[in-house]
Amino acid sequence: MTAVRVFDPAMCCPTGICGPSIDPALLQFAADLDWLAAEGVSVERFNLAQQPGAFAEDAAVKAALETRGEASLPLVKVNGEVKSSGVYPTRAELAAWAGVSAPAPRETAARAPSALRARAGDCCGSSTSGGDAKKSGCC
Repeated sequence: MTAVRVFDPAMCCPTGICGPSIDPALLQFAADLDWLAAEGVSVERFNLAQQPGAFAEDAAVKAALETRGEASLPLVKVNGEVKSSGVYPTRAELAAWAGVSAPAPRETAARAPSALRARAGDCCGSSTSGGDAKKSGCC
């Protein structure tokens, strides 16, 4: 089985899709990773703020951080090999690296799966209930 490991920069949430203003690139990347997992690829994602040990334990990630600092993040490894550093790859790139057949068309943030949109509200996003805004306390 193909294994994809993503080492993200420090974010308040594991996926970065949180807060009142969600970065569309992070939302798209989360959708792409969910798509990969649905294709049978093992996907693991690590956040520097929440899982620093994973960064210290991986020699390639540790070396990238020592050389380029946080500019090396996100760093994507496929089957132990660094495939991307400093940018989020496209779905087509992820598919090619993972050996998955032609990718489905990319979803836009507006058409993202409801599970991803729901996650955004679970972390730092506010929701209204009875007119009062509530925050999860993540940020």
